[in-house]
Amino acid sequence: MNLPDVIKTIEEIRELSTVITKSNFIAQVYPVLSENQVKEFLRTAKKKYYDASHHCYAFKLADGLTRYSDAGEPNGAAGIRILNAIDHFNLSNQLIIVSRIFGGVKLGVGPLGKAYYESTSKLINESEIETKKLFKKAVISTNYEQINLIQRILFNHHSIVTESKYQESIELFCLLISSEIESISNKISEIGKGTIRLKILSETVYK
Repeated sequence: MNLPDVIKTIEEIRELSTVITKSNFIAQVYPVLSENQVKEFLRTAKKKYYDASHHCYAFKLADGLTRYSDAGEPNGAAGIRILNAIDHFNLSNQLIIVSRIFGGVKLGVGPLGKAYYESTSKLINESEIETKKLFKKAVISTNYEQINLIQRILFNHHSIVTESKYQESIELFCLLISSEIESISNKISEIGKGTIRLKILSETVYK
């Protein structure tokens, strides 16, 4: 699975209400990493806004997976318009739910689609969009004599040490920027002469 080295996302869970032709469109944004999280947030939204006639949504994950739902609205009038707004701002690992509380005035497909897009875009515009880099988890095993050199390499490549274990040797549990791994590996090989072990794990995280 190829993941992008950099993504844009909104980390803060927030919401914004927009009244359009007497209906209240409550747009809610959530950071998500999986479809299971999407289901959980949908349950929360439906419980919170139990009086809403529709809970339309769209989400996009960093691996490219996208889903959307019109939730009973006319086909093409809601979910895809929410996804269009997510794509317009180039967001990933993002879920947006728009709960519509009907105000008694029916809208055509065009005006309805515009209302869902505008309420979503307004929420995104008023949220803080963060740029995150892809890190891979790694473990470095070394001796005490070389620890300062390794720490300097990691610092220069903006790596994050999450845990250190000091025994007969030292184990550093790290987060390495994906695009920097080759350079880090080459420098460790150069100074280590085969005495330093760098193990790249399969787990990734955006920070």
